[in-house]
Amino acid sequence: MRVLIASDHAGVDLKVALVETMPDVDWEDLGPVARDSVDYPDFADKVAQRVQRDPSLRGVLICGSGQGMAMRANKYANVRAALVWNDDVARLSRQHNDANVLVLPGRFVSAPEGAGFVRLFLGTAFEGGRHAARVQKISRSVED
Repeated sequence: MRVLIASDHAGVDLKVALVETMPDVDWEDLGPVARDSVDYPDFADKVAQRVQRDPSLRGVLICGSGQGMAMRANKYANVRAALVWNDDVARLSRQHNDANVLVLPGRFVSAPEGAGFVRLFLGTAFEGGRHAARVQKISRSVED
């Protein structure tokens, strides 16, 4: 499975660590490569646009708190970005919400923790059943 990964400047170190310590994952790094200040929505867009077009892809986004990346990615239809900070949230984001983008708070998660969350996220299946109708509801566009 191809996994897209991107960050902002606050997430570059964690992004690099994940890619380097998880060589068994088929990563596609969408940037940035430097720690120079960048706008997180630009990198959330890169991942979310691709996941929206190809549902077989998974994504990992990293910014300082994770909030900005999650907010931006969730603007895209059929992208379900989950901000994860512990094992239970990583697992439940897949089992109950069929999340397809994992968002990590780079300032609050160590590389070993992040790698564990990525492995749980990628290795956990969506349960379907009663959760499927709920996922359909959250996937619908909301009009004012």
